[in-house]
Amino acid sequence: MTLSDSFSLAYRTVRSNKLRTGITVAIIAFGIMALIGIITAIDAMNGSLRESFSTMGANGFSIAYKERFRFDDNREVRKEKRGKKQKKSNLDKPIQLSEAEAFKASFKMPGLVTIQLNGMGGNEIRYKDKKTNPNVNIRGGDENFLQVNGFTVEAGRNLNKLDVESGRNVCLVGSDVASKLFGSNNAARGVDKIIVVGAVPYRVIGVLKSKGSSALMRADNVIITSYNNVRRLQNSSPSFILGIMAGDVQQMDLTVSESTALFRSIRKLHPTEEDNFVIEKSDKLAATFIGLLGSIQGAAGAIGLITLIGAAIGLMNIMLVAVNERTREVGLIKAIGGKRKNIRAQFLFESTIISLAGALFGIILGVLVGNLFSMFLGTGFVVPWAWVVLGIVICSGVGLLAGLWPAIKASRLNPIVALRYE
Repeated sequence: MTLSDSFSLAYRTVRSNKLRTGITVAIIAFGIMALIGIITAIDAMNGSLRESFSTMGANGFSIAYKERFRFDDNREVRKEKRGKKQKKSNLDKPIQLSEAEAFKASFKMPGLVTIQLNGMGGNEIRYKDKKTNPNVNIRGGDENFLQVNGFTVEAGRNLNKLDVESGRNVCLVGSDVASKLFGSNNAARGVDKIIVVGAVPYRVIGVLKSKGSSALMRADNVIITSYNNVRRLQNSSPSFILGIMAGDVQQMDLTVSESTALFRSIRKLHPTEEDNFVIEKSDKLAATFIGLLGSIQGAAGAIGLITLIGAAIGLMNIMLVAVNERTREVGLIKAIGGKRKNIRAQFLFESTIISLAGALFGIILGVLVGNLFSMFLGTGFVVPWAWVVLGIVICSGVGLLAGLWPAIKASRLNPIVALRYE
């Protein structure tokens, strides 16, 4: 009896027990589907995050008065660092316009500085009888804002110093806003048009090129005006933000150090006092988010592993039942010259076939379910090949381990007793 004979016999046995096989395959498939589906969705989110944060530039960073992305709950407790102490009066001190302007005027390193002020989100923009969804963000900046934040003017012009100093009602619109109000593929059509933000009219001086917005960060769904204009709007941010683009990515660390020292002097901090502002780099923010997704990925692995352990136990029980049901068959094989290794091979093939069938269906379903999420994020089709291969290897191991004891038990049956078994 050859291995091919054992495999053929195992395959026919699996096909003949459709209900039992189907239930076991479904259990394994759901475990693999949960694992591969979550991993696929997380890979799509990782790609979307990298896309979003890459628009900020590798040589760019910002200075804000507190962290905009914080995941701990240490709002009241501040740790002492390097012997520095933090005065209570400095714990929550927004960046004032005078401080931001002083920093911009005093910055001597190669590079650019922009002063930013965020307006209220969730705005509806109207042009004649057309309007956007109420989810457009208003951002205020200066003549350097576009370059520091990676925007490019497709039609029209950038903000100039007169626009910034006067705070007049002029703006640049993102490509998503322009498409909804003026139609797609014709950016020049929107220049010099009057749009209404809330109840305030603005003249469009430029339309921006698309930055490839993702579902996590819609950089194209934006209106950019001067920070002096945003100051007059209701519910604008209480603090200004400084955006800095280093002249060379190799000088990034030096620029950060010099900027920190300069802003400490502007904020009049004593050498023993801790910084009352934060430096935020795009790669740091991306790493923070991706690190959180890594934790979710670990949880997904644990869920899939627990499900597969349950499936392995179920598969072993089914194989033990199969041994009892086919005792006479085992005795007949031994009577015609079959050896123990042939019996073991048959039952191991059977359990492995069931396990790999579950892996196949689980991987297909997992990739499809995960890519439904990637379609929502607007990313491309994602296949986590490493996890697909790992899933096949794991299921092969599950099939072998689950079938090992039943195969050994079957191979040890006495052929005379087995043939008399009813």
